[in-house]
Amino acid sequence: MDEQALDRVREIARRILEFAGMEMVNLEMNREGGGWFLRLYIDKEGGVTLDDCARISRQLSAQLDVEDPIPQRYTLEVSSPGLDRPLLTERDYARFAGRRVRLSTLAPVDGSRNFSGRLLGLVDGAVRLVLEGERPIDIPRSNVAKARLEVEV
Repeated sequence: MDEQALDRVREIARRILEFAGMEMVNLEMNREGGGWFLRLYIDKEGGVTLDDCARISRQLSAQLDVEDPIPQRYTLEVSSPGLDRPLLTERDYARFAGRRVRLSTLAPVDGSRNFSGRLLGLVDGAVRLVLEGERPIDIPRSNVAKARLEVEV
């Protein structure tokens, strides 16, 4: 699927979610097992319910049928990002400051590519973490391959 079509889908989903008081965590289109899957991850204050996912799925599906930005057949899936949600935007890093995160980098930082610690937030374009029993470490956001919340019990 071309990026222009995915941008159109992203805008359609954003309008629907904004009206519903929800946020888009991520939108992706992947080919799996011979078919295409359009996955929308949503969130809202207090968490997302199964009914929220079903309602957004119906609304998005109807609007995608009308605007038809995707030329091939696909399966639409709408879900919450889960307890170990990814951190994708600057807002995510600010919102989840104080929480434990797992982070991997594109290039090694201090000889390592995988980190786990308490997120302090973004400071001058770098993700600041406090690693277990250590001082804070700053990892340039441009070097972050993946960052996810850790489930805390």
